[in-house]
Amino acid sequence: MERIDQHVESLIFAADSPISADMIKTCLDRLMIHDFPMSEILESIERVRSKFDQNDFSFNIQEIDSGYAFMSKPLFHPTVSTLLKEKSNAKLTKVAMETLSIIAYKQPVTKTYIEGIRGVNSDYTVQKLLEKELIEIAGREDGPGKPLLYKTSNKFMDYFGLRSPKDLPTLKELTSQDESIGKPSELEIVEEE
Repeated sequence: MERIDQHVESLIFAADSPISADMIKTCLDRLMIHDFPMSEILESIERVRSKFDQNDFSFNIQEIDSGYAFMSKPLFHPTVSTLLKEKSNAKLTKVAMETLSIIAYKQPVTKTYIEGIRGVNSDYTVQKLLEKELIEIAGREDGPGKPLLYKTSNKFMDYFGLRSPKDLPTLKELTSQDESIGKPSELEIVEEE
């Protein structure tokens, strides 16, 4: 049986979002008119991943959101980031980042929920995040009027290099000790006086 690694590699490369092992199997089964065992597909994926883990490549294959995608290696994130910044005509505003943060940490959420936290109308910002494909509609809530629910998209996960929303930093990780009021040594001096 011919090795399927190059076919697996081409499917991961051609996919516009992370491709699952099930989808890879479906494509290869159809192409080669053969029922591959899932274990053979997974072994092939691992061989391809190992190939791109070598230092000769600036990218590798990462598992993201239960699928596989080519991603640049961390060493080259600044290089790719420069390109993305150049390509992006409009950067995310502070308002957009606030809204995106609410959605990322509390997903799925309604626009009303976002507006309740922010205290202002969020129609425009949510629309812009949808256009940039950083968020997507996750269905409808069962409440009155059945409002739309929003969640982060695969593009959001790719952009921030996350496998799932569980990989988002916690509030504790985001808060540095420098942001605390006073330093322990200063507090001790005040107490002694």
